[in-house]
Amino acid sequence: MSESIVPPEVRPKPAVPAKPPHVAAPSPTAPHGPSGLGGGGSTLLGYIGIDTIIEQMRKKTMKAGFDFNIMIVGHSGLGKSTLVNTLFKSQVSRWSSGWGGEHKIPKTVEIKAVSHVIEEGGVKMKLTVIDTPGFGDQINNENCWDPISKYINEQYEKFLKEEVNIARKKRIPDTRVHCCLYFISPTGHSLRQLDIEFMKHLSRVVNIIPVIAKSDTMTPDEKNEFKHRVRKELETHGIEYYPQNEFDDDMEDKNENDKIREAMPFAVVGSDKEFQVNGKRVLGRKTAWGVVEVENPNHCEFALLRDFLIRSHLQDLKEVTHNIHYETYRARRLNDNGGLHPISANNTQESNL
Repeated sequence: MSESIVPPEVRPKPAVPAKPPHVAAPSPTAPHGPSGLGGGGSTLLGYIGIDTIIEQMRKKTMKAGFDFNIMIVGHSGLGKSTLVNTLFKSQVSRWSSGWGGEHKIPKTVEIKAVSHVIEEGGVKMKLTVIDTPGFGDQINNENCWDPISKYINEQYEKFLKEEVNIARKKRIPDTRVHCCLYFISPTGHSLRQLDIEFMKHLSRVVNIIPVIAKSDTMTPDEKNEFKHRVRKELETHGIEYYPQNEFDDDMEDKNENDKIREAMPFAVVGSDKEFQVNGKRVLGRKTAWGVVEVENPNHCEFALLRDFLIRSHLQDLKEVTHNIHYETYRARRLNDNGGLHPISANNTQESNL
């Protein structure tokens, strides 16, 4: 009696997922590289979904949120808090957090950090504004940048300690200073010695962006001449400010950053007051000759600063802080401690498994 042979189960071939409408069809003239690992490109027989990695990253990043820490430095009366409020169109300065107008400027530099969560288009960002009241306001300003330098290094140290912990947090809180806006007085003459010394000491540990405050106090010719003179003085004293030439990744970055460097320091005006101009509500400062419009590029360079700081280079500021300034601090600290302990042969073997 012959046994009946049961045919193997025939499973249906899995359907190829439909291609989303935003994915373009491959060009018939595109070169077909060899398939398999290690070769060039290969022809796909159907939609896989590799392009969704961008959307996956976006969703994950939006859930985690962003941190951005900005420090403002300059002597009192230059409109630092007003400019930051204007940049983020929110009351994020120290004045909105319990600092009354009658508050006296401290005798020495103090550091005041105020954090806010701001949201736009579903994107949440924890913004921390670090103010430095008392800077440059004393008769003797010798080494007045030391408290600021100490604060910046303390944030690096705090991050490093969290990073080297055996049971470290999944997401280390980032309090490192990503950007320092340094406010230059609109004298029209030259930089003060204090300006030069501060930027010379701090440019090594933080991204410094120099801005000329209250630029509406100068004529256009005075403003352009002052900007040119400031750039020459910074170059003469070997002071590097963000974006540095050596951090340009490619020619596209270089061309974009060259235009920014030629426009710096940005001559800005800040204001949180609105005025009616030609039937539109605009932020500005009212003078005897009219209204200085904050966001009008013909009046000041506030729009250039905002676009540069927030819309094009915010992520790069964070990356340069982590990859350059923090790594420099980290390497120095590890060297000071004798470096890392040597790894034993057993540890090496286990790590390779």
